[in-house]
Amino acid sequence: MARIAVIGAGMGAMATAARLAVAGHRVTVYERGSTYGGSVGRYERDGFAFDTGPGLLHLPAVYRDLFVKTGKRPLEDCVELVQADPAVRHVLADGTAVTLPGGSRGGAATVLDQTFGAGAGDRWNAVLGRARDAWNATRRPLLEEPLRPDWQVLGRDPYPAVRRSGLLRRRPPTLAEVAARELGGELGELLAARVRAYGVDPATAPASAAVLPYMEQTFGSWYVRGGMRELATAVHERCRERKVDFVFDAPVREVLERDGRAAGLLLADGGEAAADFVVCGADPRRLGAPLPAGGAPARGPGVASRLTLLLALRGARPADAVHRTLVHSPGAQLTVLRPDDPAVRPDADHEAVTVSTVCGPEGAPAGRTQELLDLAARAVPGLRERLLWTQVRTPADIEAATGAPGGAVPPPALAGADGRMLYPANTTALPGLFLAGGWAHPGGGLAHAGMTGALVAGLIVEGAGFRGSR
Repeated sequence: MARIAVIGAGMGAMATAARLAVAGHRVTVYERGSTYGGSVGRYERDGFAFDTGPGLLHLPAVYRDLFVKTGKRPLEDCVELVQADPAVRHVLADGTAVTLPGGSRGGAATVLDQTFGAGAGDRWNAVLGRARDAWNATRRPLLEEPLRPDWQVLGRDPYPAVRRSGLLRRRPPTLAEVAARELGGELGELLAARVRAYGVDPATAPASAAVLPYMEQTFGSWYVRGGMRELATAVHERCRERKVDFVFDAPVREVLERDGRAAGLLLADGGEAAADFVVCGADPRRLGAPLPAGGAPARGPGVASRLTLLLALRGARPADAVHRTLVHSPGAQLTVLRPDDPAVRPDADHEAVTVSTVCGPEGAPAGRTQELLDLAARAVPGLRERLLWTQVRTPADIEAATGAPGGAVPPPALAGADGRMLYPANTTALPGLFLAGGWAHPGGGLAHAGMTGALVAGLIVEGAGFRGSR
């Protein structure tokens, strides 16, 4: 039985801790803040409750597997998962609304044909079919295995761009070029918007970023009844059931090294925590942790932050409201979440709405809040008249809650772009030190961060030869 110290109580760190505890190790989690969950937080006021991080879960199989492998109670016994259907509504710049069903390629094609003309649905499904090929080619090495030593092969874009489209003459196409050439016009903007919502710029992202909307259409978008914070609570409770210890308000100053390997943690208060292995679930650059071995990516892709408005509204949620709406605008793109959940509002005569937009670490000028409210009103008719109060969360708030410099929110890893969209390997140049969570392979997002739990636990339990579960 080894002593294992885990830095941070985010979702990837807790997933790692639970798996290691089941394997018989003694695990202690040291968290700089006063609670668990990392970016999966909650804000409550006047009977309203809001998620302050991710509002939907993709690839729920990641957490189903975690709960199967760490205890008798499956995920669905611990939280109530509800699939968002319709999957998403787009409100285009000209006011056109496009509501796409969840899990139905035929249904999506019908809607797109009705909106953009005959053939639009076939073009959309053809692009997602090519995205499926990219997913199948990279799913295992990109998501289910530790980063391979020859990781440079993942720098080649697996998306099979259409021949004679003009996209293969000089270099692999970007996602924006695929959207323009293979879809065109507002139909292409639907694809770009779905990728942009992850904090990925379609103009610089590889065409393989099309796997993100493919993943949503194939595996669905899921909401946890009571808010996504309930998922963090369930994972924390599973860790406690497996005898994982948590120490809160315990910032880590550095990783201790003795005899050429990780030997524990030096805490901010001067105390030391001895360990046989250390798992860093935070951004390793904050601790000056050693760079990955073997020339693997050291930083990961450039990451953006979020500006979020939490809106308390009077009046019942309309029956025709959808859970997620993307509002398109030349100046900004908004994600508007309207969960149909009694647990997040005082009563049936009120509604809790979350509005967010991707931004840089500087956030947005205070006056721009009014602009965003005007855009949100395109998804929520009568918003201004219904508005009781607004709580603004800036990148500075995210940084205060998670410790991420500039309030950065890492997107998932992607193949292509010469490896610029990859993250540091889960192993490092310092033996005994491993990286988990959204700042390590395979990147950010609830599902991808959760995948690091299986990867890091496998590397510690089975050793360097571990190549993932089959």
